[in-house]
Parts: sequence; C-alpha cells; structure tokens
Amino acid sequence: MTANMADRMPFSKLMGVEVVEATRDKVTATLVIRPDLCTAGHIMHGGAVMAFADAVGAIGAVLNLPEGKSTTTIESKTNFLGAGPEGETVTAVATPVKIGARLSVWQTRITRADGKDVALVTQTQLVL
Repeated sequence: MTANMADRMPFSKLMGVEVVEATRDKVTATLVIRPDLCTAGHIMHGGAVMAFADAVGAIGAVLNLPEGKSTTTIESKTNFLGAGPEGETVTAVATPVKIGARLSVWQTRITRADGKDVALVTQTQLVL
C-alpha cells in the first residue's frame, strides 16, 4: 500500500502529494508548491497546508485501522509557523500521538527544504 498512497485520495493526487515513507508509526510525504496552491503573495495557501497535513495524517490512521474499518477526520488544528514560498518543496511528517479503538490523534509537522517550519497540525481521526 506504500506505492504512492496519496493516489488513492483524488484531492491529494490533484494537489501533487507524494508519499515517501508510510508505516504505522510515521508517514512522510512531499509537495511541490505550485502557483495554484498559493495565495496572491506567492506563498502556500493555508487551505493547501491543512489539506496536505490532513492527507498525511489520514494515511497514518488508515495504516492503523482494524480489518474492514475506515476513518474520517473529525477535528483538525493548525498552527501556521512560517511561509512556504512558491516553487519550494515542503515535507510533512505525521506521527501518532495516540492510537485507540475509536480514535487516533496525529501530529504533522510541515517544513521547508531549509528546515524551517511551515506548520504544525494536530488532527483526530474517527474509526468508522
């Protein structure tokens, strides 16, 4: 399931999310900041930041699901920490805070190539 898992999510595929690593304990993905993912100031749009993090955290949640179950995001909080300039590649790393029978909580850090933070996102996934 690790050959670009984002391809199974149409919106993430449209955004250009590329999964680099996907295990039950860590998901890493990259995204090139294209002009259509930016604000007028040529920086990554907040909605694109949130959608990128949501996709990466959701992949982690899926990898931890019991057989026959699915998941959906029920809560997400984003701290915007810095700009992601157009043309750069950002990396998202999602790790579990807690994996439970009904919920999992994931924290995703998005950084630029120079290591500077773009955002820190915490999301809760419901097991369906």
